Amino acid sequence: MYQLGVVFVSLTKKTNRKDEKRTCCGLKPSSKKTKKGGVLKVVREHYLRDDIYCGSEICSQCRQEKTVLQRTAPSLSSLVSQSHYIIPDTNVVLHQMDILEDIAIKNVIILQTVIQEVKHRSVPAYKKLKDVLSNSSKYFYVFTNEHHKDTYVEREPGETSNDRNDRAIRLAAQWYQQHLSNAQQHMEVILLTDDAENKAKARQMNIVSFTVSEYVKSIEAYPDLVDRLAKCNVDGPSEGDGKFKFPEHLPLSAVQRGIKSGRFLQGKYQASRENYLEATVYLTSGNDDESANTVFLQGYESLNRAVNDDIVAIEMLPESKWTCPSSLILEDSEEKEDTEIDNQEDVVKPAKKTVSPKQPTGRVVGIIKRNWRQYCGILQSSIIKQATRHLFVPAERRIPKVRIETRQAASLQGQRIVVAIDSWPRNSRYPHGHFVKRLGEIGDKVIENEVLLLEHDVPHCKFSEAVLSFLPKLPWSITEEDEKKRRDLRHIDVCSVDPPGCTDIDDALHCHKLDNGNFEVGVHIADVSHFIRPGNALDQEAASRGTTVYLTDQRIDMVPELLSSNLCSLRSEVDRFAFSVLWEVTEDADVVDVKFMKSIIKSRASFTYAEAQMAIDDKKRKDKIAKSLRHLNRLAKILKQRRTDQGALTLASPEIRFYIDSETHDPIDVETKQLRDTNSMVEEFMLLANTTVANKIHQEFPDCALLRRHPAPPASNFDPVVQVAQAKGFAMNVNTGKLLADSLNKAVIKKHAYFNTMLRILTTRCMMQALYFSSGTLPYEDYVHYGLASPIYTHFTSPIRRYSDIIVHRLLAVAINADTSYPQLLDKRKTQALCNNLNYRHKMGQYAGRASVALHTQIFFKDKILDEEGYILFVRKNALQVLIPRYGLEGTIYLRDNKTSQGPFSFSEEDGSQTAEKVVLHVFDKVIVQISIDKSNIQHQKLQLKLVEPVVPGFSVTPAQKNGQVLQSAGVEQPPKKKSKTK
Repeated sequence: MYQLGVVFVSLTKKTNRKDEKRTCCGLKPSSKKTKKGGVLKVVREHYLRDDIYCGSEICSQCRQEKTVLQRTAPSLSSLVSQSHYIIPDTNVVLHQMDILEDIAIKNVIILQTVIQEVKHRSVPAYKKLKDVLSNSSKYFYVFTNEHHKDTYVEREPGETSNDRNDRAIRLAAQWYQQHLSNAQQHMEVILLTDDAENKAKARQMNIVSFTVSEYVKSIEAYPDLVDRLAKCNVDGPSEGDGKFKFPEHLPLSAVQRGIKSGRFLQGKYQASRENYLEATVYLTSGNDDESANTVFLQGYESLNRAVNDDIVAIEMLPESKWTCPSSLILEDSEEKEDTEIDNQEDVVKPAKKTVSPKQPTGRVVGIIKRNWRQYCGILQSSIIKQATRHLFVPAERRIPKVRIETRQAASLQGQRIVVAIDSWPRNSRYPHGHFVKRLGEIGDKVIENEVLLLEHDVPHCKFSEAVLSFLPKLPWSITEEDEKKRRDLRHIDVCSVDPPGCTDIDDALHCHKLDNGNFEVGVHIADVSHFIRPGNALDQEAASRGTTVYLTDQRIDMVPELLSSNLCSLRSEVDRFAFSVLWEVTEDADVVDVKFMKSIIKSRASFTYAEAQMAIDDKKRKDKIAKSLRHLNRLAKILKQRRTDQGALTLASPEIRFYIDSETHDPIDVETKQLRDTNSMVEEFMLLANTTVANKIHQEFPDCALLRRHPAPPASNFDPVVQVAQAKGFAMNVNTGKLLADSLNKAVIKKHAYFNTMLRILTTRCMMQALYFSSGTLPYEDYVHYGLASPIYTHFTSPIRRYSDIIVHRLLAVAINADTSYPQLLDKRKTQALCNNLNYRHKMGQYAGRASVALHTQIFFKDKILDEEGYILFVRKNALQVLIPRYGLEGTIYLRDNKTSQGPFSFSEEDGSQTAEKVVLHVFDKVIVQISIDKSNIQHQKLQLKLVEPVVPGFSVTPAQKNGQVLQSAGVEQPPKKKSKTK
């Protein structure tokens, strides 16, 4: 027997208007089943109003206090001579946002119907629409047609929601036309739609209607606007695309049935950086987990028009057709037009069989979700003069070239531009897109920095006035009320230790001996959560940015500079708010007790790592700070050894520091970063604080604590390390982190001092990405941090530069009754959604930092030809990938000119070697390489490596020093005296 319930849901928007008039248009009953099997009847009331105004300056009927649409809206279109307002339909907003954003388009009415559809169908488009609506110079007005008594429409029986929405848009356009006809000044209303049926019906209602293409092409004052038109006709013919044809994509309904039945799998598509004909699909669990199973794809037909980061449906191939990644490094040739490539018959053939272990292999059968974005790159002009169709070459190697139409090709040569993908017809070798904007000249450092920020999706706009409004007012000081709520630790000798030039000082430390012979150790972290309160604009912006991004010559802050470099930064000799963790530890670094508290501190000194090391080493120094640092250093070594004994990994990655000219901001010298005991000292106590806090917040909030885990890599990830070690006579046990750490410690060759470092660098490449997660979404055994050998871990110690730490501070504050909670903090689903964004921002921030190093390395070598020592990281079928420790860079030595030529080398896949006459090259072998910039393509200059030693006749080049080519300009200049180090 079913239980029937009734609930009334009102959708009325609250208002303060005294003369408000509302009418209920009727009740909308619907039913749904409850979890217990009952039936709940839901009746929704939809209120209509007669006081929703048109927003136009020319209107005398609406009693509106503020208008948006201009009185003078001059026509730029040859199709419409008189002034007019524009009403775009949903698809125009979704697909032609680059047109709507242009300065030529003003006085636009955005209907509520359109906003709701866009929000539902595309989050990126919705965000862009919100940005345009907030731009007062564009005169975009939101008309709430769904609650206006004259423009609301009911969905008719048998009518689709799309048809109903189109009808609502037409009715709103007609209402505007009639409403403004009574104004003293004539104003036309134009409906923009690319839907032929919608356009025809609009004209039957005497509504002036055009397609976007018709309207844009009629704006003769802005001829370049045509280039920004999106090409969305996927099913239409594709000009000049030869005989190339991809398999058809299955419709979404068939894909969904296939996934449900288990015939198809879904996952995230990741294109290879080394071979444009290969990709991997990560069958994710929905928890942003890259440790999920993977499926390998190879060849055009299997890739089937998927683009990096798309969510795809794949079908597994029979095991007999499984294959493995090719040993070739393969780039899509920039010199060939797509018509030439399309006619090659071998481009879709699978790779030849190899001795490498085969991987589960599949093919793309459908696209579940496109994750296309705007891409930076350069224009590859057509070989045909006066042509309008050109290829765009993205800066990101994992993105295919894009076919665009532009009449600006001549002026775009030598420029960095932005392009958007619109479609990818199955009879086209390349996706189709449109020109968005030009950024500036190739090689200009400001422009190249802008490119790498855009390519890595790093938010870098100035903080808005809304965000800045939540900053504390200056002058700021600590009040008596503040002192009552906090523990005053200003009497303790606290100091900070950071890299040179650091202004966003998150952490400080202290250590002194207690009367009982034990030590009190304190880690004091900037109390950013005091200044950033939940839910306000400042908090939302910090959550969106997720992390501070460090480039070689600049820092992209997560929070405004007033906080990052001033009020939150634990600078010396100023009072600051902190969140402190105090331990009582024994001489052997065993923790006896721990306390958490909101505090006030006053740092005595802000050291660099080198300065702190000198204070420790200078035996003449007997002051409290020097003694504190020595105690901390001794205890840190005990803690590190304890972690190592438990299986924590000590890995390696090449890190360098540039010396930057203070006037030109160009790199003038480079050195490998030097690690001192003080680096390890700070790291150990930050790790201790993070682990201690992780246990505390998980104890208090087992279902919603924000934690950080590092999944154990599958054993197959370590195959390259195992093979290299075996070749040198070492056995690598990768079954556990502890066994791996022990194996790495034993793999030492006395005559090859860099061998162990190389092995650790290679091991680092085998690791999974560490991830933030909400504790309630995974079992406890999955919390483990593999690299640190810790069962539980979080981030607490860097809230100025990481939003995750702000959330952890809030959780800890609630746990110790130092602050109040709020609903989102305790919602594990919302916490996990936040974690997914933080994981993405953290990863992209790291990539942006590496790209910045690569950019400055290229600038450093701009006019240089240098010989340098390097080590082979990977041996490929047609190339050697070489690491150059001094500059921390990797490069490729190509052993052949192209895919067909053989060259002097022969490749052995059995032992992973390249042989040329008597020269045999293996992984980790030392080589001398010549480093220069390849300027053969002025639009796409890149680092070039050539082999100097060992000498291979006919292949190796003459040492640069013998040619006097250390620097192509006259001699090597000494670095200027004015210089500064940056992080």
